[in-house]
Amino acid sequence: MRDTRLLSPVLVGGSIILMLSFAIRASFGVFQIPVAEEFGWPRAEFSLAIAVQNLAWGIGQPIFGALAERWGDRWAVVVGAFLYALGLVLSAFASTPEAMQLWEVLVGFGIAGTGFGVVLAVVGRAASDRNRSLALGIATGAGSAGQVFGAPVAEALLTQFPWQTVFLIFAVVALSTLAFLPMLNARPRASKAELQESMGAVLGRAFRDPSYMMIFAGFFSCGYQLAFITAHFPAMVTEMCGPIAAGGILAGLGITTTSALGAVAISLIGLANIGGSILAGWLGQRYTKKYLLAGIYTLRTIAAAAFILSPITPGSVIVFSLIMGALWLATVPLTSGLVAHLWGLRYMGTLYGFVFLSHQLGSFLGVWLGGWLYDVYGDYTLVWWVGVGVGAFSAIIHLPIRENRDEGPALPAPA
Repeated sequence: MRDTRLLSPVLVGGSIILMLSFAIRASFGVFQIPVAEEFGWPRAEFSLAIAVQNLAWGIGQPIFGALAERWGDRWAVVVGAFLYALGLVLSAFASTPEAMQLWEVLVGFGIAGTGFGVVLAVVGRAASDRNRSLALGIATGAGSAGQVFGAPVAEALLTQFPWQTVFLIFAVVALSTLAFLPMLNARPRASKAELQESMGAVLGRAFRDPSYMMIFAGFFSCGYQLAFITAHFPAMVTEMCGPIAAGGILAGLGITTTSALGAVAISLIGLANIGGSILAGWLGQRYTKKYLLAGIYTLRTIAAAAFILSPITPGSVIVFSLIMGALWLATVPLTSGLVAHLWGLRYMGTLYGFVFLSHQLGSFLGVWLGGWLYDVYGDYTLVWWVGVGVGAFSAIIHLPIRENRDEGPALPAPA
């Protein structure tokens, strides 16, 4: 008998792996200023390292998706965890921009093996049809839970240790994901027809489908916005935000510097997104996913435009972080659920992996362009407006997507 529980061991174990993986990944923006100050690098150099990390994550995602579907989900996580830890250790000893950028390739592949592409696929395959969208939302929210404490923990550790030591500590955390591998023991829910169809045939149908290509294109802006904010928002807040009032609410909470506010902003985004991701998963079970996605991208665009047009104060940073956080990864359960709905569960990891590559192409551009334009103009205003534009594009391009399932070619009847 199939396990129809929502909170299955697979969902719990997968959620913890995502939480730990994303706690590390969400902290990299906190290292922007310490690394640049130690070596005297332009902002673009460490930004390029994070951008390369995001690009490697995107390239690695379909590879790890295929590895999981060929050799098993747990093997993909094992390889990912070791690459993650190795990349962090080598990055800790990097002393040139080129070395840092090279080792971040390993970090990116490590995130691919322990992140959404692999874990959401195993969660999706393990969940019942009735619970799948909500299960994907819960797992996505768990990744945001890691973001809640990742940046503040990094900020706190940096007050006690050099950034190199913090990287080594995070390498140990990356390896700790292996303790939860036994929980990723999912029984496949793919149909008999899906099991008989080859990966090449399924990928061919998807790549010829305009809806798949629109999903691919639409996910680009999600990556651009999220990666830019994760990598640059702490530094942006530190440099552009007005002073924190003595005796105010923030000061009473121990947030007395804009540097601390930047780390807290990333944490608040993650906190708000726990609820946002779960709500998006719940709504995805009841309403048309493409319209929900278009609505999320529209709200993101409005929030980003309003923030940059207003004075940047501690209050506006908090409000923006909570609003953007509620929309942050709400696209992930809807996008991955839409892929599973349209093209089946058997090769969900690989199909979502290719869509996620678009997300990471956007991430690369957002992180790298943020650093480069900062060095050219001295602030982040122009790159922020580019993010507003690509968000509007994604809101529009999701509208024509079909949402009736492609069942694929009919299989011959048994003799």
